[in-house]
Amino acid sequence: MRRVDVYSTSRMIRILGTVFAGLMGLAFGSFLNVCLSRWPEGESVVAPRSHCRGCGHTLAWWENVPLVSWVALRGRCRVCGGGIGWRYPLVELAVGGLWAINTWKFSFAIQYLNLSWFSLPFLIVCFLGPFILLWLLVALAALDAENLWLPDRLTLPGILVGVFVAALSRYYLEGTINGPVTSANFLSYSMQHFWQGPFLGILAAGGLILLIRWVYWLIRRREGMGLGDAKLMAMLAAWLGLRGALLAFGLGVILAAVVALVLLAVPSVRKNGWGMRKLPLGTFLCVGGIVGSLWGQRIIAAYLGWAGF
Repeated sequence: MRRVDVYSTSRMIRILGTVFAGLMGLAFGSFLNVCLSRWPEGESVVAPRSHCRGCGHTLAWWENVPLVSWVALRGRCRVCGGGIGWRYPLVELAVGGLWAINTWKFSFAIQYLNLSWFSLPFLIVCFLGPFILLWLLVALAALDAENLWLPDRLTLPGILVGVFVAALSRYYLEGTINGPVTSANFLSYSMQHFWQGPFLGILAAGGLILLIRWVYWLIRRREGMGLGDAKLMAMLAAWLGLRGALLAFGLGVILAAVVALVLLAVPSVRKNGWGMRKLPLGTFLCVGGIVGSLWGQRIIAAYLGWAGF
């Protein structure tokens, strides 16, 4: 009976934590929408308050509730009747759903870890780290889809944070296996690990895009990929390792190819000129990165098993 009570309590905490993470994701997704609307225009994300981009109407609090307000207003401004794009609920739903999935997965895995005061701060960072990565990937996917823009203000800090989180994860694992590593040696330990692993992965992942970009220029004498894609791949390598980044690249290229074939196969799309538009490769890489972040290890393990490695 006691085991049943402990299991029920643990499951209830897991469910409540997942719901809370999802609600927080909706809130951060709402803030992300503000960033996505204002960054390309060079506007501040702090002031003025949220308003209709058409008539300038300042939104009341009940018009700014994530997801709910868009449904209640039927996707239109209450004052001018202007349309509120689908990007707003999709981004909020994406961040909320991804944060909920990440919390559900982490709360399941944590019961198999050896918890101690040594591991607590590192587990907190390793728990919050994927939230940052998923938020960044949703942001970059939307920016590239709408503006063909992967800003350095997201990719470069994303690389640094990814390296830091990876160092903490390795630090924790080393301490779990061989006993706690003293905090005094953390910096030297992290630098040694960086030069041995993530640094080469970041160079290889970013270099892959640069190589493809160079070959395309030699053949077509025009740019086929931007430098932002290379920085995005470097960011994925910092967070997911080289294997995870290559998985994201493969998934992204396959998805982009499928979308391109669909666009070219639909007559109405070709007639309207959509078939000749540039595809946002960064958006597809971000989708691959999201899949790699949540299920990459399983996919890679299944592939290696299938390949006989």
